[in-house]
Amino acid sequence: MFKDIFGNGAILGFLIAFIVLCVGVSFIVIRTSIKRYLREQENQADNIIKVAKENARVVELEAKDESLKVMKETEGEIQRRRNDLSREEERLQKRRSELDFRVERLEQREANLNKRQSALDRRANEVERMQEQHLAELQKIAQMTMDEAHDELLQFAEKEARSDMVRIIRQIEAEARQEGEKRAREIIADAIQRVASDHVSSVTTSLVELPNDEMKGRIVGRNGRNIRAFEQAAGVDVIVDDTPEAVTISCFDPVRREIARLSLSRLILDGRIHPAHIEKILEEEEKQMDTTIAEAGEQAAFDADVPSLHPEILKVLGRLKYRTSYGQNQLAHAVETAKLAAVIGAELGANVEVCRTAALLHDLGKAIDHNTEGTHAQIGAELAKRYGVHELVVNAISSHHHETEQESVEAVIVEAADAISGARPGARREDLEQYIKRLRALEDIANSYKGVAQSFAIQAGREVRIIVRPEEIDDLASTRLARDISKKVEETMQYPGQIKVTVIRETRAVDYAK
Repeated sequence: MFKDIFGNGAILGFLIAFIVLCVGVSFIVIRTSIKRYLREQENQADNIIKVAKENARVVELEAKDESLKVMKETEGEIQRRRNDLSREEERLQKRRSELDFRVERLEQREANLNKRQSALDRRANEVERMQEQHLAELQKIAQMTMDEAHDELLQFAEKEARSDMVRIIRQIEAEARQEGEKRAREIIADAIQRVASDHVSSVTTSLVELPNDEMKGRIVGRNGRNIRAFEQAAGVDVIVDDTPEAVTISCFDPVRREIARLSLSRLILDGRIHPAHIEKILEEEEKQMDTTIAEAGEQAAFDADVPSLHPEILKVLGRLKYRTSYGQNQLAHAVETAKLAAVIGAELGANVEVCRTAALLHDLGKAIDHNTEGTHAQIGAELAKRYGVHELVVNAISSHHHETEQESVEAVIVEAADAISGARPGARREDLEQYIKRLRALEDIANSYKGVAQSFAIQAGREVRIIVRPEEIDDLASTRLARDISKKVEETMQYPGQIKVTVIRETRAVDYAK
């Protein structure tokens, strides 16, 4: 039994020892694990601290950079404002200096004026004293008083006035004779015009129909303001006479006359007739006239069967619609010449297209010869060559008056067709061409002077109106310009009667309400 008990105690002790050993081992293992965990936590904490320090260092660096940037911007802004203030201060100082200088100059001028005034006062006193002395000496020398001298002067003035009256009476009688001769010529011309054709009348005048005779008063305007503005802006002469419900527009330039006729018709329909609206309508009609001229050139090329011409050539060709030579319309003459040249060329076996094109363009230079130096044949040939027209056509244009050598049979045909079209009965009238040349010569003389903006020959060549640039010509120079142009007209032109030269100087002030 003791053996059993002892044996059980050994087992129990062994178990206790084993348990103690296990507990100790477990404690050691747990302690080791805890230490390792603590070390890991410490390492992780160190890493976190290190990363935090690194981030803090980066943030600190960024904050320093940002603060430096802000400081630089602030310093730049401060420097800029300092510079602005310095410039403003310099400007104010300069302005102050200028004002001081002006004040000094004004003070000097005031002092000079005071000195001059004092000198003038002294001179005036001296002049009065000398005048009294001279008057006394004159009375002593003349041996008469002032009243006696006054009576003698009145008698002399009466004699001079009577002489002037005689001269004026004679001048009035001479003007009456001239007016009688003028009226007689008008009566004779009117009689001839009734017998002759209406061609000259249609070339120089246009009739504008009115809805009623009251419209004449609106066209004339208060004190003639509207009609003067219209004539000045359009360069025509508006005749308001006893013709019922109609006014007449007269001008040797058919383009200006047609623009004026269309503008006046529009003004009558619109009803607003005043200077500002007149200028606006005239500008619009001038633009429309450019379109009409281009269409006329295209129609002429179509009628003459000449295709593929440059648009610029067609525009210049259309201007011939409003150009006459010895009373013959130049655009109709060009189309007629083209048809004649085509027939002759076909009969002779020449190049019909070259003949037709050259004949249509042979007087092309007449549309622009008033703006360019040289003959119309040379000008037309240069213009055609510039826009790629065939060489044979260019030669035919330049040689149709034998100014250059004719290089082809087509050039000879164009010359012959031109002569046939111009020489047929009733094609041309020389008197009208001379009349228009005289009017153009008047405008050319006026335009040759410096400061002239526009000039218009009106009243059938009896008056030339010249519009000058007000910034270049003053009132005194306007009078001198009228006298100089009158002398040049007298020296270079031949004309019946007299020509009135009117120089118009107008200053306009324009502003806009916004």
